[in-house]
Amino acid sequence: MVSTINKYLSLIKFSHTIFALPFALIGFCLAINSGNTVFSWQKFVLVILCMVFARSAAMAFNRYIDRKFDEKNPRTVIREIPAGKISPTSALIFTISCCIGFVVSSFLINRLCFYLSPVALLVILGYSYTKRFTALCHLILGAGLSLAPIGAYIALTEQFAFLPVLLSIVVFFWVSGFDIIFALQDDDFDKSENLKSIPVYLGRKNALRLSETFHAIAALLVIGIYFYGNFGWLYIIGMVAFISLLIYQHVIVKPNDLSKVNLAFGTTNGIASVVFCIFVCSDLFLRS
Repeated sequence: MVSTINKYLSLIKFSHTIFALPFALIGFCLAINSGNTVFSWQKFVLVILCMVFARSAAMAFNRYIDRKFDEKNPRTVIREIPAGKISPTSALIFTISCCIGFVVSSFLINRLCFYLSPVALLVILGYSYTKRFTALCHLILGAGLSLAPIGAYIALTEQFAFLPVLLSIVVFFWVSGFDIIFALQDDDFDKSENLKSIPVYLGRKNALRLSETFHAIAALLVIGIYFYGNFGWLYIIGMVAFISLLIYQHVIVKPNDLSKVNLAFGTTNGIASVVFCIFVCSDLFLRS
């Protein structure tokens, strides 16, 4: 039983939930701080479940859809489906189960979340197809994860607001930027299989420049949120840490040296999101 659970956790790279989940928590805290709602343990648990179900569905579906490519790519041949640890049918069943779990959790949150749940699923599942026809696939992934903060805000307030939307835009540029870095590893393979990506379309050097531009926009938005939201000194600490880690990943990844890509993609961005979340939420609770 434990072995099976570990296989599925590995299939969906559960540890990578750390990218978007902290921003969902920030959206949740923004909702509480808005004065339009109060803290609810039930809503809190349901938001976490929505995040886990949505991301698990997206990752499992990606592994299912890309299984033929993963078999050919030396970097991905060890993944659970090509390695024979999980069957394609089992992965698809797991995907459907997670989709159902997401929709049910959304229904239990409120009517607006339930109505928007098919749209969210369309974006996060549709991403897996985009690399077949557009180099802008990284932006679709960014759009999918950017739903986290505004979705958590809507879960409590049942309405949109400018500040969580700004935070979602931050996530969009941040995720799109680091996914471009991750895609550098497969540019040669993608060319051979006629798959689309920004590194394939622009080349490694220009792809990194675009990634830097996206992260610069994310950094400027994070600074803008500080002023717009009237945040305090704790936010500044989180902001400086977040921006510093954005800069760091571009220092360690070079067009001719991709040895630090996993450090930049996984470790650096994971730390950035968690640290930013801790300081922003602390700032909000000190004000309340």
